[in-house]
Amino acid sequence: MSNGMDIDGESQITLTRTIDANISDVFSAWTDPALIEQWQADEAELDAFEGGEYKFTTFGDDEDPEDHTVSGEILQFVEDQKLVMSWVHKDGDGEDAEELIFVLDIDFKAVGDDQTKVTITERGLAHADPESRIFSIEAWSAALEHLAEVLE
Repeated sequence: MSNGMDIDGESQITLTRTIDANISDVFSAWTDPALIEQWQADEAELDAFEGGEYKFTTFGDDEDPEDHTVSGEILQFVEDQKLVMSWVHKDGDGEDAEELIFVLDIDFKAVGDDQTKVTITERGLAHADPESRIFSIEAWSAALEHLAEVLE
């Protein structure tokens, strides 16, 4: 298992992780709502096809009581190879709500029979803000770590 991270300019981050699992299992973990709920969200809805929509909700806890929801559209869906999603996170409610919009590009590459290299590229104007970039890097690193733990 290896980790990698590249920071590509002001508006993009790229993280790479090799996971000790078959490519079909890793791809399913990103596209099957029941599997998504094991590593990424408390509730997941996802139409696993190009043009489909998704919604992931993570419930609040004692530290952060507010629920967090991301939603969007599947922009590209190539089984066991590529998943591209619009990634919309609403921060707050009502008139003061702020929408953070990204494009999430996930590439899957088999490394032998039982290893998969996952490369996530997140692009969005919000990454011109260093705090947002650091949050995204830490959040995706933790998510990939959790995914690896679930699949390995």
